Amino acid sequence: MTSRATVEGDDRIRLFLALELPEDVTTELVRWGKQHLTGGRAVERFHVTLAFLGAQRRSGLRAIADVLRGESSATEPFVLEPVRYRETRSVGMVVLADPSGRATSLAGRIHARLQKIGVYEPERRPWLPHVTVLRFRERPRLDPPLPEIGSFAPSGTAALLSRLHPSGASYELLESCRLAVSTNRMPGG
Repeated sequence: MTSRATVEGDDRIRLFLALELPEDVTTELVRWGKQHLTGGRAVERFHVTLAFLGAQRRSGLRAIADVLRGESSATEPFVLEPVRYRETRSVGMVVLADPSGRATSLAGRIHARLQKIGVYEPERRPWLPHVTVLRFRERPRLDPPLPEIGSFAPSGTAALLSRLHPSGASYELLESCRLAVSTNRMPGG
């Protein structure tokens, strides 16, 4: 062992890649959550997870960020739109439709490239675009109306560090990338 800084320089970080949401969408999700979500802890920082990588060596971040940058810049414009509220054993989510299939394609390409460099194990179920809006220990079985966010274009992609705390996870932005999208809001959205 050479020095403390060297050891810390390649420590393991809990990492995931995500679509970032426009500010007006996050503002509406916070407002909607305060009005309709009970029986748990409403989330106030939102994203659409593209790939959860779990514990990764910090030294591998450059290759992961290269994948994210490359695939983000190669993605044609797309929109997502809320279609239903769903609960699992520990979270409530707003499931999003991907009418063009481009978000699903982006996630698939990222998964394939990350698997090729040995940092991602594909999940058994297909990727489901969604925004987690509520965390809970006991399922509240809510049936809220959908948030009034309409169709929206993600504002970009990001590599995020997730730190677990007793009060929940906190996220630190490690890398942010632009998508080939000219506007965040679509007509009628």
